[in-house]
Amino acid sequence: AIPLWLLWLGVIGQVVFTLRFIYQWIYSEKTKISQLPLGFWALSVMGAVLILTYAIIRKDPVLLVGHGAGIFIYTRNIFIGNKQNTNAN
Repeated sequence: AIPLWLLWLGVIGQVVFTLRFIYQWIYSEKTKISQLPLGFWALSVMGAVLILTYAIIRKDPVLLVGHGAGIFIYTRNIFIGNKQNTNAN
């Protein structure tokens, strides 16, 4: 049995993680260029942290590995994007 609060944590994490694709789609439609904006990576980190928290509590090794590694990659992309924006100005 999964406590209700933990179930909600998992659901909210997955919703935030999924919203990144909707955000990217809207951003690309607006700019008419297919790209991954900073907000995509920020939503990726937020969703992955929530899902990782859920995975730790549930002791789920599959989610732990997948989202643990993802957080590193998403965070690295935020740093790369910020560096590009700084160099562009």
